[in-house]
Amino acid sequence: MKLFRTVLMSGLALALCGEASEAPAAQAPAKMITLQMPATPDPARVTLDPKTTALIVLDYVEDICNNQVSCKTKMLPAMTPFMGRVRKAGLTVAYGTRAQNQTKWLKEVAPAPGDIRITNTAQDRFYNTDLDKELKAKGIKTLIMVGWKISGSVTYTSVGAMAHDYTVVIPMETTSAGSDYETTIGFYNVLNSGNANLANQPLKPNAVTLTRTDMITFQ
Repeated sequence: MKLFRTVLMSGLALALCGEASEAPAAQAPAKMITLQMPATPDPARVTLDPKTTALIVLDYVEDICNNQVSCKTKMLPAMTPFMGRVRKAGLTVAYGTRAQNQTKWLKEVAPAPGDIRITNTAQDRFYNTDLDKELKAKGIKTLIMVGWKISGSVTYTSVGAMAHDYTVVIPMETTSAGSDYETTIGFYNVLNSGNANLANQPLKPNAVTLTRTDMITFQ
């Protein structure tokens, strides 16, 4: 595995706010810079107890996935068979999205009767919701987190989960972002948050583990 990954980033994304100036008549293309960061570690195999594990599904909804190529071509094909395994194993399943999207879940991974459903106003699904209360009531200790996007809701909700004493598992092919560099940075951020796990130690407590759906065993 490479020790470092080269990432191209827009100068606009790194710019600090300065004095206001008049907008140019024609905006020049964003400048790009090259930098090195630690490579994303290999996914780890994990064995999870269905009785204490929940699947958290974030924003697998029409308005987002219809406009994000990786959602339909990468995330959904991985998530559909995995959802079947989750249902068969009897895991608790929780869904979180904004109010306007609650009726727009993709049918392949849509909520079933009895699932937890959270209407969020922030990217962190634990913020100002009953998600923690409902999960704790079911004895949940570990969360499998999937959905759009790794550099947004998945990052913020994983941080919220760790703050509430959960261990988080993220199957890498079930999440993505709008660009390769944003996806790479998202994976780095989740591993470097909470009880940091940059080495991707499997199931490090109150940390994130990166895995793949075919590397998860329910037992």
